[in-house]
Amino acid sequence: QVQLVESGGGLVQAGGSLRLSCEASGRTFSALTLAWFRQAPGKERDFVLATRVSVDSTTYADSVKGRFTISTDNARNMVYLQMNSLKSEDTAVYYCAARDRGVLIPTTRTAYDYWGQGTQVTVSS
Repeated sequence: QVQLVESGGGLVQAGGSLRLSCEASGRTFSALTLAWFRQAPGKERDFVLATRVSVDSTTYADSVKGRFTISTDNARNMVYLQMNSLKSEDTAVYYCAARDRGVLIPTTRTAYDYWGQGTQVTVSS
C-alpha cells in the first residue's frame, strides 16, 4: 500500500503561482510513478502531469505545458507540483496519485492505484 498526503492548496489570483506538495509512504519511493490529476466541479478527473522517479521522465497534459512542473525530493519522499501563470480554468481539486507497477507513465485515471485526499486550488480572475 502507498499512502499519499497532499498539502498546499488555496486561493490565488490569475497569473499567480502555487506549489502543491504530496508525501508518499509505504513503498520504496524510487519505484513509484507519481502523478497529479485535477477535477473541476461537474467534470471528470483529468490528468495533469506525471513522473517516474527512477528515470526522471515526465509527461504533461497539453493544457499545462510551459506553466506547470513536477519535481521530487527523493530523500523526503515528496513530490511537488509547481503551478505558474495560473488561470481561472485551473480551478479544481488536485489529487496526487501513484502506482508501483509497470514502466510506462500512464495518463489515465484507472492506471493509478493509490490516491491522496485532494486539495482545493481556486484561481480568481
